[in-house]
Amino acid sequence: MPPRRIQIHSESGDYQLLEALKRNRTKRQKQGRFFVESVACIDAARAGGWRFAAFVYSPDSLSNWARETLASVPAEQHFELTPRLLEQLSDRTETSELFAVVQMPPDDLARIPVDEQLLVLVLDRPSSPGNLGTILRAGDAFGVRGAVVTGHAADLYDPRAVRASLGALFATPAVRVPSSRELEPWLARLKAERGAQLIGTSARAQVELTAHDFRPPTVLFLGNETAGLSAHCRSLCDQLVGIPMRGVASSLNLASAASIALYEIDRQRRSPSG
Repeated sequence: MPPRRIQIHSESGDYQLLEALKRNRTKRQKQGRFFVESVACIDAARAGGWRFAAFVYSPDSLSNWARETLASVPAEQHFELTPRLLEQLSDRTETSELFAVVQMPPDDLARIPVDEQLLVLVLDRPSSPGNLGTILRAGDAFGVRGAVVTGHAADLYDPRAVRASLGALFATPAVRVPSSRELEPWLARLKAERGAQLIGTSARAQVELTAHDFRPPTVLFLGNETAGLSAHCRSLCDQLVGIPMRGVASSLNLASAASIALYEIDRQRRSPSG
């Protein structure tokens, strides 16, 4: 069935709905849909088989890529906006030619593949959408199988998180849970069936990152930017590790620390001797 075409020439109800999906977390969650902007992210969602609910564009200024995407990717609706309204929706200096509205997948831990190379991130209440997306991007680069976002955290589907992931959100399963306590049965199964180790990161850890063996299946816990890991997350961990630092700063940006830790894990797993 061809998509329903809706022309929008003013800030009408249809436009307000699109803007709400872009700006409002509660509306996104209620609709089960989120906004995607950028060629890389749309292509990644397409490659990952995600369901597109709608496309948003101005019909008079489309590239061959955009026209091919609109012609070949199924969607329920096509919203055709004036250039001015399209520019208002964009967060970029140069307005994107094509936006997508994508369906959220279920928050089901079964989406995360469990195998001998298991590497899962547990992100404990991250507060920055940009950090969240950047960590997913690093995880995709260094072999992470999936990510879990716990508690009152930045919105996984905030446009800033989606954009910062550079498409990794659509390649690495990411699941939200109300708190780390909901993870206990799943973590217990990973330990029993795969021998997974639960490793936390802390600026005050006594064991250096490079001194720990990350070759076994691993669940890596990363804490909130300000407060670090919660007491409950720390209690779940078999070991805490830290990144040695020389300068005056007492800690690293969360996304930077995550990237360093993931690089070290990948380095060990690539090396026969660890």
